Parts: sequence; structure tokens; C-alpha cells
Amino acid sequence: MTAESVTADLPAPAFRETDSATTVAVLGAGSWGTTFAKVVADAATASGVERSIRLWGRRPEVVDQINALHVNEQYLKDIKLPSSITASTDVAAVLAGAELVILAVPAQTLRPQLRAWKKHLTPGAVVVSLMKGLELHTDARMSEVICAELDLPANRVAVVSGPNLAMEIARDEPTASVVACTDPITAGWIARSCTAPYFRPYTTTDVVGVEIGGIVKNIIALAVGICEGKKMGDNTKASVITRGLAETSRLTLALGGEARTMAGLAGLGDLVATCSSPLSRNHTAGRLLGKGLTLDQVTAEMKQTAEGIKSSQAVHELAGKLGVDMPITAAVVAVLAGKLSVDELGPLLLSRDLKPEGDY
Repeated sequence: MTAESVTADLPAPAFRETDSATTVAVLGAGSWGTTFAKVVADAATASGVERSIRLWGRRPEVVDQINALHVNEQYLKDIKLPSSITASTDVAAVLAGAELVILAVPAQTLRPQLRAWKKHLTPGAVVVSLMKGLELHTDARMSEVICAELDLPANRVAVVSGPNLAMEIARDEPTASVVACTDPITAGWIARSCTAPYFRPYTTTDVVGVEIGGIVKNIIALAVGICEGKKMGDNTKASVITRGLAETSRLTLALGGEARTMAGLAGLGDLVATCSSPLSRNHTAGRLLGKGLTLDQVTAEMKQTAEGIKSSQAVHELAGKLGVDMPITAAVVAVLAGKLSVDELGPLLLSRDLKPEGDY
């Protein structure tokens, strides 16, 4: 299939080499959604493009603060937002005429929300997932949920992932990311729409690899956080990160993803950032578990969703169906279910059968 025929399948917009989105809707006013709205706004300023960016939030106080003061203090303290970003609790108003729709809501709430939002979607809109979770009970990736619920072809659904800690990006710290879509023309159009002076997106057609990298790294970050909470050293954490990458690679390959994605920004890059930074929600949740807090106490203390807590069971079930060995994931699931104490986690991972390191 030629690039022209792929483009012809899209009712609107008609992508050209110099195009980028002019009307953008971001659904989700948490830290990552708000940050990405800022990225898209700053990208427009840098390229001299006039762009309308509308942000949907469910809490009126957050929306009012963004509109009146251009800040989102709960999620991005001390970060000034561009005046081109407006916010609303009215999803229909936010979606009206939007060519590019960015989704940044908790993974487990996505499907019912899409069912309510579908009627407001502009014909031909391209939808991008910022979410890094696997749906419970269906084991579906977020791009699969989007395609199914919005009746969209794969060439109009994309994923953005990588070592993207929201607060660092909001501070304009240099960051690279990956835009994944089965259609490289669509991926390029999205990338041009979010290329800011501090945010550099690469493109790929490996949607599976990019999504799985973003999903499993959250689970590995929980394990690393537990190790840190137990005051284990860097040797232990490095071992878990490295073997965690092996687990992620096994699952990616079993699902048809590409090994090289695991060596890139959406694989190793995201894994290292999430497992090593105190800004990571999953790392923080693991650290609190390692310190002896119960799962309920951790959930109560966390202000935002740690996707690894919910996705770990779905990943574990998917690995079982595919016959993929994921011992770190299995151990984290056991800890979260109360079947394994945090004290038993490290020794359990080291008690496995000996084998060559490269034997994935």
C-alpha cells in the first residue's frame, strides 16, 4: 500500500509533509495530560502555528484554576501554563472540531469514558494514547480499546511513550519520546504537532512494542521501589531493572512487537527513568510498600494513579495465556495480593534455576 492510499483512507485531516494539528483536545487534566497540553502549545509557538488547545478535566476547581491563573497547582506545582490552553469540564465543547485528540485518563476507566465521548468525536480525528496500562479482564492494550470503542482504523490511533516524567518535561528539561502508529504518515503528523524546543519525538510503526514497554516498566518500577524501600543496594536494583527488561522483551516478542524497540526510548529508556526517579508514581508506590505500608495505605497516600498496581494482574494473566515467563511480574502480583511479603521478594527472584543470561 502506498503512502497516498493510506492517506486517502483518512476522511480528515489530509496529511501533508508540512502539516500539524491546528485544533487539539486533551482529555485528562492530571500531570501528564496537562504537561502534554503545554508541549503542544509550546510546539505551536516555536513553529509559528496558530493552535487551539482545549483541556478537559473532571474537577471544576482544577479547570477554573487553569483558566484564571494558567496553573495546575495540584499536579504541576509552580509551572506556568501557556495562555493558549483553555480548560473545561464540558467534554463536548473540548472535542468540538478537534483534529487531534489526546487521551490521558486512568487506563481502567478508559472504555466506559470512550463510550460516552464517541458521539462528540470529530469525523476523521486522530486519537493518541498517553496511557500506560493494560485493561483488566480483557488484557487489551489502550490502542486496542480505542479502536474498538471508537470504531477507528489503526492508522488513526497512535501511542506516545518514552522516558517522559511529566514534571521534568513541564520544567522544559530536554526529553525525547516515541510516537507509534501503524501509519508512518500519521505518526509524522503527530510528531510535528508536539515537537517543542525541549521535546523531541521519534516515530515508529511498532505500536505493540511501544505500548508493552510502557506497561511492563511500571510493574518493574514497583519491584525496584520495593527494593529501595527495603534499603537494598544499587546492585539489587540494577539486577531487577536488567531482568525486567528481559521480561518485557519476552512479552513484546510474543505479541509480535520488535526487539529493537526494547533497546530504545520506549523500552530501556522508559524503564530506566521510571525505575530510578522519585518522580515516578510506580517507583514511589513500590518504595512505600517496601517500607511496610499496606496496599490500601499506599493508595490513600498517592495523589495520582500508579498504573502498575492495576495493570500487573492483567500482564500476569496475559503472560500466562502466552506461556511467557515473567517472574518479577509474578512476584509483584503476589505482593500486591498479600500472598508474598516484601521481605520474600528479593530471595525469591534469586532462587530461580541457573541458566545462561542471554536465554530469554
